[in-house]
Amino acid sequence: MPINSRAKGKAGELELSRVLREHGYDTRRGQQYCGADGSADVIGLPYMHIECKRVEKLNLDAAMAQARIDAREGEMPCVMHRKNREPWKVTMLLDDWIEIYREWAAGRDLEKG
Repeated sequence: MPINSRAKGKAGELELSRVLREHGYDTRRGQQYCGADGSADVIGLPYMHIECKRVEKLNLDAAMAQARIDAREGEMPCVMHRKNREPWKVTMLLDDWIEIYREWAAGRDLEKG
């Protein structure tokens, strides 16, 4: 019997949350407590609004549009997604990625002295 899309979405959110916890972040599904109110699919990464998609065929533009609409002030919208037998990927706006990269590069430069 095929898994329905709501159950697959929930399973994807739980899986992504587990992966992020394995990396040391205290994350959980956002919808489990507050219902469909525009909150992120996975919460616990400050400054990020995560739209989680665990599908074989993803309309990335629609997913990113949803993340941008739902992101609150000060949050960077991103779509974390994967297909079966594929690693998780992150899609975000280039300006947001540049901001993150600039901070990461500055930290690396400090480490080098």
